[in-house]
Amino acid sequence: MTTGRLPALAPEQAPGRARELLTELVQRHGTVGEMVSTMAHSPALLDGCLGLSRAMKRVRIPRALSEKLSLAVQEWIGCGTCREAHQEAGRAAELTATDIEPARQGTSTDPREAALIGLALRVLAEPGSLTDEDVAEVRAHGWSDRVIAEVVGVVTLNLLTGAFDLLAGIQPEREE
Repeated sequence: MTTGRLPALAPEQAPGRARELLTELVQRHGTVGEMVSTMAHSPALLDGCLGLSRAMKRVRIPRALSEKLSLAVQEWIGCGTCREAHQEAGRAAELTATDIEPARQGTSTDPREAALIGLALRVLAEPGSLTDEDVAEVRAHGWSDRVIAEVVGVVTLNLLTGAFDLLAGIQPEREE
């Protein structure tokens, strides 16, 4: 990983609530990732991101499909760190290269999944253009209103993490 704009913080360097959050995470997991320790510059941001991340683990979107949504969003945002993380998480959720590549291109070989991925990208890129017909089309593919609503949460979490990594300069090492 390369970072150059914002330094990662150790728990004792973090301000206020971020210190408590980092200390708790390190006690539970032994370590925290670079994004989380860098986000600790803002206690509010770190607390909000961790809360949204925990909440999004309770969505009704199947994990493999959630990873496809995340891949499509991260490809659009351009965050290599997040894209790599979601490719790895996708493989852990039993996605194959045949699943991952179309997701990175904003689609799926399954028309039902493609409809939800397309909605996610519209929520990200042009939410003001969404219409009643767009929602009806996703419903016609069998998606519930709960899942449709949860797409916004998945997109938001990915925008938050991807944009933060890009701002902070947290990106994979470039191969020469």
